[in-house]
Amino acid sequence: MPALAGVMCYGETRDDAVARVQALALRVIADRLEHGQTEPSLLNVSFEAA
Repeated sequence: MPALAGVMCYGETRDDAVARVQALALRVIADRLEHGQTEPSLLNVSFEAA
């Protein structure tokens, strides 16, 4: 799955930053689904922290 360009967050701790970026990524995906920019049947979400 391609990376979501522009999905980046900061937090007080690494865990906080990871939680924030996951929430933002899900919001971006939901927005794309609502606007027909992503095929729901092809959607597979996974997270990998750097």
